[in-house]
Amino acid sequence: MGVVNNVSADKFPKQGRVLNQDVWVCFDYDTKKSFPGVCLRDDIEEPFETIFLLNDSRIVRAQECQYTY
Repeated sequence: MGVVNNVSADKFPKQGRVLNQDVWVCFDYDTKKSFPGVCLRDDIEEPFETIFLLNDSRIVRAQECQYTY
C-alpha cells in the first residue's frame, strides 16, 4: 500500500489518448494469441499506470503485456 500525491478521493491523474480505446493485448510477444479489451486507465502523469480490462474479465497492467489500439 502507499500514497500517491495526485490520487485521492477527489483527485486523479490526467488521462491520455488510449483511455476508453479498444485494445488488443498479447503476452510474451505472442501475437498469435491476442485478446481484445478496453483501456480503463492511461495516466499521463504520476503514477503513470495504464490498465486494461480484457473481454474475458481479466485486468492487466501495461507492464505485464504488449498492446496495440
